[in-house]
Amino acid sequence: MEFKDRVTARMRALNLSATDISKLTGVSKATVSFWVSGTNGAKGKNLLSLARVLDCSPDWLSEGTGSPDTQSPAESHSSPTTAADIVAQMLSSKAGKGLPDEARSRLLAAVEEKSNVIAADFSRPGQVGDEVWIAHYDVRAAMGGGQIPHDYPEMLQDVRVSPKHLRDLGITFKEHFHLKMITGWGQSMAPTIKDRDPLLVDITIREFTGDGIYLFSHDEMLYVKRLQKKGRDRFKMISDNKHHDPEDIRVDDTHILARVLLVWNAHLV
Repeated sequence: MEFKDRVTARMRALNLSATDISKLTGVSKATVSFWVSGTNGAKGKNLLSLARVLDCSPDWLSEGTGSPDTQSPAESHSSPTTAADIVAQMLSSKAGKGLPDEARSRLLAAVEEKSNVIAADFSRPGQVGDEVWIAHYDVRAAMGGGQIPHDYPEMLQDVRVSPKHLRDLGITFKEHFHLKMITGWGQSMAPTIKDRDPLLVDITIREFTGDGIYLFSHDEMLYVKRLQKKGRDRFKMISDNKHHDPEDIRVDDTHILARVLLVWNAHLV
């Protein structure tokens, strides 16, 4: 059995749909479809979360070793439910054996503080004014025909910026660690966004909050496009490049991942 076969077998045994898996694991329906089709496997936190939902061993789910019910009753009741628990389990596995003790301690301290950054490295104030680091991920969101989303994007060189300066530009956000950098690919959003422009996005905006440019998945592809609400069940997907016609897409098939706040060529959107 391949990974996809083990996933679908457990889904049938537990009478779970792809929508159920998406809700229970907190990942998009597109990611679940990749798991079920065998396009991508689950790793890290997603693997542990999926194994918990499917009530089976992560090792069996990932590699097919052992059996689905290798956990003892005591272990199943103590499955990790918090970020700290999940990280602790990962660090105790073979994946974390190569880390030095200091790195282990810092990772555990970070998640126990309910922070999604390691304070010692990223969240401290910059040496100049109030500058902070914003993570830059290799997420290639297409401004054309769509890009296949990556489950585990690699982090590129971080960007150092002043939150005060961003707010002076008119950008609204709660915390700087809600902001991430991604890259737009293609010409369909020109001249607002040009090919390979870095984009500043707010990852806490996961639903439509009014007309604007969003990072979203649709039909298993990743887009950066302008969205407008059209009736109760439709979005109008708009390209700023007039050579690209607008499209109507279903709200239920559209999964908003973030809202684009700024193009790193100083175009406020």
